[in-house]
Amino acid sequence: MKDIILSASILSADFDHLGDELRAASATDLDWIHIDVMDGQFVPNISMGPFVVETCNRITDLPLDVHLMIKHPERHIESFAKAGADWISVHYEGNPNIHRTLQEIRALGCHPGIVLNPGTPASSIETVLEVVDMVLVMSVNPGFSGQKFLPSSVDKIAKINEMKNRINPSVIIQVDGGISVDTIGSAYEAGARSFVAATAIFKHPKGIPAGIAALRSAVE
Repeated sequence: MKDIILSASILSADFDHLGDELRAASATDLDWIHIDVMDGQFVPNISMGPFVVETCNRITDLPLDVHLMIKHPERHIESFAKAGADWISVHYEGNPNIHRTLQEIRALGCHPGIVLNPGTPASSIETVLEVVDMVLVMSVNPGFSGQKFLPSSVDKIAKINEMKNRINPSVIIQVDGGISVDTIGSAYEAGARSFVAATAIFKHPKGIPAGIAALRSAVE
């Protein structure tokens, strides 16, 4: 089996039974739990904050992969780190002091990640590749779960893979948006190794374990 990191986004979980769903996911070979944080300004939707991260941290021992889709993330990274985040990813867009923010994430004991929206070119992040542990490529426009994978993301992943192999080979390329058994393979071949899935896991018709198994099988 190929070495991939699956991160289950709770954006598609049933929040009436979040604890049960997290425990069910944690009982499989899932790698991470992905938590999308939205402020209604950087993206149209509003979602969860540090309290949800803290709740997930109590329920599961899996690493918590936190994606901040918010304005001024530098004002909030400490609260997410204290809540139990293991990975904190922030957007390149609209963050002029992004290098400093990434350094602060690492100083707080978390793995820093940089995120690119679909319209942002791969070349934008070349100067920060040396200070991150992960690059998150958004393969949909951020803000809502259930969107279709943008095929143009594959070429972007390949360009980032070339850059990171030259600058910082240990960087993980993660992809988020429309990841399914039909799209995960092309993203893997382009160089991605971490995959965020929401509906493909939490809304799988045969249940959470079947959704995770299907994604892994799709890249064998």
